[in-house]
Amino acid sequence: MSKTIGLCMIVKNEQQFLRRCLDSVKDKVDQIVIVDTGSTDNTLSIAREYTKDIVQMEWINDFSAARNESIKHAHTDYILVLDADEYLEQTTNLAEELQSGADYYFTRIFNLMSGDRGMTHLAIRIFKNKVGLYYQNRLHEHLNTNEKEDQLKAGYANLTIMHTGYTDEMMESREKAQRNLALMLVEVKENPSVYNFFNMGRTYMWLNEHEKAIKYLKKAYPLSKDLTIAPELVASLCRSLGELKRYEEALTVLEQAVDVYPAEVDLLHLQALFYMEIGYYKDAFACMNRCLEIGDQGISFTEGNGTYIAHLRLAEWYTSRNEYIKGYGHITEAIKLKNDFLPVIGKYFEIVEKAGLPQEEVFTSANHLFSITSSKQMEKVLEALYQLRHPLLQRYLTLYKITVQDHVMAVASQYAKNYNQARELWLGLHEQEEQNGVDILLLAILLKDEVLFKKASPLLNLSEKEKKFLASVVQNGSIDKVSLTTYMESILERMLVQLIRLQEFEVMETILDYLWHGCVEVKIKVCEHLAAYGFSEISIDLLIELFKQHPRNINIIKLLGDICLRTNYIQDAQLFYNKLLEINEEYSSYERIYNLYDKSNNQTEKMSITRVIRQKFDLCLWVN
Repeated sequence: MSKTIGLCMIVKNEQQFLRRCLDSVKDKVDQIVIVDTGSTDNTLSIAREYTKDIVQMEWINDFSAARNESIKHAHTDYILVLDADEYLEQTTNLAEELQSGADYYFTRIFNLMSGDRGMTHLAIRIFKNKVGLYYQNRLHEHLNTNEKEDQLKAGYANLTIMHTGYTDEMMESREKAQRNLALMLVEVKENPSVYNFFNMGRTYMWLNEHEKAIKYLKKAYPLSKDLTIAPELVASLCRSLGELKRYEEALTVLEQAVDVYPAEVDLLHLQALFYMEIGYYKDAFACMNRCLEIGDQGISFTEGNGTYIAHLRLAEWYTSRNEYIKGYGHITEAIKLKNDFLPVIGKYFEIVEKAGLPQEEVFTSANHLFSITSSKQMEKVLEALYQLRHPLLQRYLTLYKITVQDHVMAVASQYAKNYNQARELWLGLHEQEEQNGVDILLLAILLKDEVLFKKASPLLNLSEKEKKFLASVVQNGSIDKVSLTTYMESILERMLVQLIRLQEFEVMETILDYLWHGCVEVKIKVCEHLAAYGFSEISIDLLIELFKQHPRNINIIKLLGDICLRTNYIQDAQLFYNKLLEINEEYSSYERIYNLYDKSNNQTEKMSITRVIRQKFDLCLWVN
């Protein structure tokens, strides 16, 4: 005889989602019980279309009380629990799920996040009725399965519950956390359990009070070893440590955790990110590649952390090292997995441009990779091209006869080097977007156009001194004394990058001269940009000039050594890396010199530096 199953829900003002939820289950369950805690919208009238089992209950700030009230009215063999913003997929077969006869079932919940991503976690949402299971906790309510662990049999459902309210909840979570903090503190005091420590820690996380979060999560961690919340607890603890830049402490926790939970991709992903933060590059790459090996899996995991996001991260890291072939390999793999994901599209166009691929080849490849057959896909490609100020933007708009806002058309014309057309479009706009201030300023400098400068100036929020300086730049006049503010440095740096991309080298040199009156940090950034776009020799010359002025600046020495190594100036790289080791004995200095010995095939020195790394840096994984 087949088992019956009833849906039990608690609701309040859920008219936006309730119908979709109930439509997804009405033909799959034998009973629907809805407890309403005070709706003032159309929730109750919608509910009455699906069931007569509606209970109205006063809200007493206790989620478990409301859940338990709903269970009390169920007369089916099993209970399914959903929230109003959740629903079942059409193919779900609840009868099949119950065939194993388990007392309760862990069920996957897919939470749709912003940016077209999702997060999956496990929760008990199907369980036998009348076997002594009930909900505990005013907040973050959960079933009392721990008390009956020896008496009841657990199972794993094959279905996935879809949840679309997660993004809204995340946006409201800080406000909710503040509102719920007093209740949580009472709950922890009355019942100092692992679940309450965990939820108290997460409440403080959402409030950005990470020291307090760490205190509670550390209390919960030793008690969670055999619980399904353990991996998520570790991830929460380590994220709070990361927010406080306590990366080494987080990595010590993660090193143990990934051994205990080797299939939890989010833990590995976090480990890779933190290794990158502290300059353990070889371990960061190894951990991220391990994410790709295990894929998107775990008790709780974020979509893409073992697939397209891992490829995107590796593409970003290789690109930052100017290793464009490797970066290209990973970004094309990411595209195969998620070709409508905006960051992936943008990174693809960035990599092929920095690698110097001809535009015609890029256009042909892009059309093949992105297969633009939907308006959504086209919209994402155009958005990526607009954000990058890419010259192909105009070609797409023209080829597909797409009508866009005038400021987008002006950007498209300008970066396709149709300067006069762009000028007409900018001057024809009655209202300009603040985001286009630097675009208009750049065109004003290229055309030496004071009218355009007057258009750009209000969008940039310039001081009188900054305005006077930029007016002189536009007029190409001589400036006796250049004193750059931080804001002015950032504007000039952005324009320098665009001038490199536009191959407007004469104006680029002028802007470079102005930037050379700025702080040493912006000069280093300029050298990074030059190297990224293939001007390594110029970058080395400028860095050597800087090195003479600042012989103990760690960032100058690192960049000089890195660019020399990439351009096969092995002896020069060794000179700078040795200098780096003298003044900075952090791990990344040793890894750099190891890479040099590896590239020059100096096995003796390689073994020697490996021994030193093994002795000095306990967190380093690859040497073992």
